[in-house]
Amino acid sequence: MSSIKDIAKLCGVSVATVSKALNDKEDIGEETKKRIKEVARQNGYFPQYYARAIRMNKSFNLGVLFVDEAMSGLTHDYFANILNSFKVMAESKGYDITFINSNRKNRKGKTFLEHCRYRGLDGVMIACISFENPEVIELLESDIPVVTIDYQFKNRICIMSDNITGMRKLMEYVISMGHKRIAYISGDKSAVTSQRLESFQEVLKENELEFPEEYQISSSYRNLEEAARYTRLLLELPEPPTCILYADDYSAVGGINQIRSMGLQIPKDISVAGFDDIFLAKQLCPRLTTVFQDSEVIGKRAAERLISLIEKKNISFKPVLVRTELKKGASVQKLL
Repeated sequence: MSSIKDIAKLCGVSVATVSKALNDKEDIGEETKKRIKEVARQNGYFPQYYARAIRMNKSFNLGVLFVDEAMSGLTHDYFANILNSFKVMAESKGYDITFINSNRKNRKGKTFLEHCRYRGLDGVMIACISFENPEVIELLESDIPVVTIDYQFKNRICIMSDNITGMRKLMEYVISMGHKRIAYISGDKSAVTSQRLESFQEVLKENELEFPEEYQISSSYRNLEEAARYTRLLLELPEPPTCILYADDYSAVGGINQIRSMGLQIPKDISVAGFDDIFLAKQLCPRLTTVFQDSEVIGKRAAERLISLIEKKNISFKPVLVRTELKKGASVQKLL
């Protein structure tokens, strides 16, 4: 394999000029840059990054499998923060990030696992996806190092929010404010939804409160229209709830808009609360009561644990539970 000095000699230029050309610096003419790159290609020159990868049998590249059913992509506040934190930590350790295309057609028919092998990925973080998907299961059962977000799989590292404690704190607060008729518009079927719903029902049972079937509605996460429609249904019941909990803050906005369109006031006529503590929640008036999830820590821990697994350091498959915190706003009224 040729060195950068060999390329410089063949081109009749300095090593610095070759380096600038290969790194697309603007102070090198396009013709010179093109000639140097062509000579480098013909002589099998690999930049230091690739040389290190070949020497260590690693690509120093981590995959991110992120399939957002709501099609909100990187505008998805919670997961966008996780991904950014993951990226920052991975890059500080010398790794690059590659998104795994969720569209099989664009993957040329390859499964997720085949695509990961094709890309030579050292490891993968999986977030916001159906873990019942056969392709996802195939990847999870492979020999590729994997870390999952909010889903625990046998012999895989999982980073998750303490959803059970978060929901418990929220429910205990709402009940302490005098509410007995509490509805819950939960999210799509998932491990997170199950954890929160079980915690919700457990607190109700401990406080000997009823939970009518019509008070529990399964909706989609981050869906303004569904949240609005289900909010109207709840408020039109013969005995409507005094407080409505939403699966996420974004959905809560849909509910709040519906409540106001019906001429009702928050929290005077109906109390509401969300989950996530996204930026938007802090801008609402009244300030939304919600549960803070530390997405920055989740992303950071995911990168740290995945890289440790790849580098075979301190390997442990014990789930990493990240704290949640109740954020008391002004959207839950104190009942007499």
